[in-house]
Parts: sequence; C-alpha cells; structure tokens
Amino acid sequence: MYWINLALTRMGFWITWALIPIVVEIIPALLSTIKLMRMHRHQPKLTPPGKWPWVTVIVPVYNSEDTLFECIRSINNQTYPKSAMQVILANNQSTDNSFGAYAKAQNTFPELILRYVNTDKGKARALNTAIYESIGIYVINIDSDGLLEENAVKNMVLQFENDPSVAAMTGAILPKRDMVRDVKGWWHRMLAKNEYYEYAQAFLSGRTIEASRDQLFTMSGAFSAFRREVLMETFLYDIDTIGEDTDMTFQIRTRLGKKVIICADAIFYVEPISGFSELYAQRQRWQRGKLEVTESYMHQTANLKRFFKNFLIRRMIIDHTFTFPRMIWTFATFALIAFGYSPFILLLSYLLIYALYVLVAVVNFVSVYILMRPYPAEQRFYRHLWWVTLTLPLYMFMCSWIRLVGIINAMTTKASWHMRGLSEEWHRITAVLRDDVETVREQRRQDKKGK
Repeated sequence: MYWINLALTRMGFWITWALIPIVVEIIPALLSTIKLMRMHRHQPKLTPPGKWPWVTVIVPVYNSEDTLFECIRSINNQTYPKSAMQVILANNQSTDNSFGAYAKAQNTFPELILRYVNTDKGKARALNTAIYESIGIYVINIDSDGLLEENAVKNMVLQFENDPSVAAMTGAILPKRDMVRDVKGWWHRMLAKNEYYEYAQAFLSGRTIEASRDQLFTMSGAFSAFRREVLMETFLYDIDTIGEDTDMTFQIRTRLGKKVIICADAIFYVEPISGFSELYAQRQRWQRGKLEVTESYMHQTANLKRFFKNFLIRRMIIDHTFTFPRMIWTFATFALIAFGYSPFILLLSYLLIYALYVLVAVVNFVSVYILMRPYPAEQRFYRHLWWVTLTLPLYMFMCSWIRLVGIINAMTTKASWHMRGLSEEWHRITAVLRDDVETVREQRRQDKKGK
C-alpha cells in the first residue's frame, strides 16, 4: 500500500494519463463481458426450415494449388445438403495449377455442384463475377486457404431463416489449432498463440457485442454470408480499395440501412501467422483498409455533435486517435526521468496499467471459454492457453505500433494490396539515416571551407 500511495501522490499528470485506458478500454470491456454472458444465457433456439434453401459458396482462387483441394473437401464435409449447394471457384489469373486441384475435387467429390470461372485479376473482381453467376438465395464467401467447420453453412442459414431482418453476417475466424501447436521456434510460437487468443476474443466476444449494437465494423473477407437480393442492391465489392470487406459492411448497414450480424457458431479455420513479417504487413493492410473506407463514409455521418450517437466517430477517436498518446508517452518516459521523476515510480505506473489489461484479458478468457462449449476440442486447446492472458497486453501494444506505422504509410504512400515488409521498411530507414549522416558531414565540410 505504501508504494501505491506513493505512486498516486507523486505521479501527478502521469497517473491521470493512466485513466485513458481505464475509462476508454478497460471499463467498457468489463461491461461488455457482463452483457455478453447475459446474451449467451438468453440465446433463442433456432428452428430448421421445412426445406433447405439454395446456397452458393464462392471461393476466390489465386495461386491456391496447395490449399484449394482441402478447402473444397471442407465444403463437401458440410452437414448442409449438397443438393442445395452450389460452389463457384472464381479464378483471378492464377499462374499455378489451381485448375488441377479443381479437377481432382470434381473426381473426388462427384456430389458437389462445382463450377470453375475465370475472372480478371483481383479478389474483389473475382467475387463480383461469381456473385452474378450465383443461383443461391444466400451467398457465402470463403478464402481458398482455409477450412469450414462441418456445421458452418447450416448454422449461417439457420440464422438467416430465423431472422428475416438479417441482411448479412460474418462468421468466426480461428487459426487452425493443430498448426498453431506445431509452430517451430519460440518467438514464432508466441506470436501464433497470441494471435489465436486474439482471434477467439475478437470474434466470439468483441464482434458479438458490436453486432448486438448494430455497430459491426467489418465482415471478415475470409468468411461472410449475404442474402443475394441484398448483394444485388449494393455496388458489389469495391475494386479500388484494399478494404473491400469493410466497404461492403458499410454499404449494407450504412447506405442500405440493413442489419449486419456475426454468426459466432459458424467457424472458418485459417493458417496461423507465418511470422512477424506477415503480421507487420497484415496489420498495416487492415489499418489502411479501415482508413480508406472510413474516409468514404465519414462525410455522411461525421459530426462531433453526434459523438455519443455515431459509433463510427467514437471508433475512429478511440481506436486511432488514442494510439498516438500511447506511443508519445513511451518516449516521454525517458524525458520524465531526465526531469527527475523516479524510474521506480514510472515502472510502478506501467505495472499498474499492465495489471489492469491482464485483468481484462482474464475476464475475456473466462467468457470466451464458456462460449466455446459447443466445440470441446477447441475449448480444451483454448484452456491450455490461459497463460496468454499475461502476454496479450504486450502483443496488443506491439500491434498498436504496427497500426501507427500503417497510419503514417497510408498518409505518405499509394494504396496497394501488397504492403511493404519489415525488411524493406528497415532498408528504407537505414538508407534515410545514412543519407542524413552524409548530409551532416557534407555540411560540416562546407563550414570548415568557409572558415
């Protein structure tokens, strides 16, 4: 208690800064968890339709030779009737033998209604072409490098059939637990397990709360579903943004005023992160996509007077603007020490904030564990990751830095699906530093000649 009192009485404005994560993130997270548990207890029972409607599953294909066959196998293994399911493989200029994987699937799964359609290059173009070719009442998009849980399609259709007001939904994305378990290398394994934990909380908890408020920001491009009639009311997928999934979400909810939800019991398994370089490029791409789409839609609803009514304004301020003070105070630590602040008191403050974030992670861990009850194998794997509650705050802080880089790059470089990797960024930084050093040396030489 002595050290806590010392920190509270001597930290001044520093401890005031600690209120930002408490008020903006920690308290809302705890309240959301309480709401999530209440929603879980009162979840309505869904009634199967008398006749299962037609569903079209679209798989954009680009150099997917190594993963496409297993993806199709997961579609074939669905508990949904194959006689009511059309599968369209939208090939957008692959240069490998993806067609061979399709031909093999045709022979292996003769009951599946499979089509292979060639499209222009780009995922958005592939999806748009396939949508026009679709015949299903519902259209489901999945990536070619993932696997559907066997009840995923059925659970999505049940949601649609039991709630006519639902126009679109995203599924839950989880890294494949077997691949996460087999990751080699200590650092890579830490990233993969934190990513799994992050995905589980983001989809089963975070997006469920967002959807309950009609504030779902993004339907995952890896796994989403739509009423086809609603899709045809949109402008389809935007080919000029790298955030086409977020743009589609805003088209349906904001422009059309229709309901977008998450189907948390429809799971799509993806490969875990391949390493820090992929994480670095991926999170920048997500950040850039968010900013591009937000810029397009903010002018329709943006007004600071509507801060408490408009979730998009709050989201941008909390999720992006508050990123900067976190980063600034990281550097300010050294300045405060130079001004005479005790390093021990500063450390104590950081530990206090860290402990609060760990508390939130623990509460979320318990809630997500309960929500995983229908999937015992997944629940057991998740339970063994309890220790990630201690590392998650550091992982998320690292991701905040990457997002900050993404914001800066979005303001200074042209949009591109392929973001600069960490090695390229480091090469550019060292080149700039070398150039600056050479400029200083040249200036000194000029000064000496002038004397």
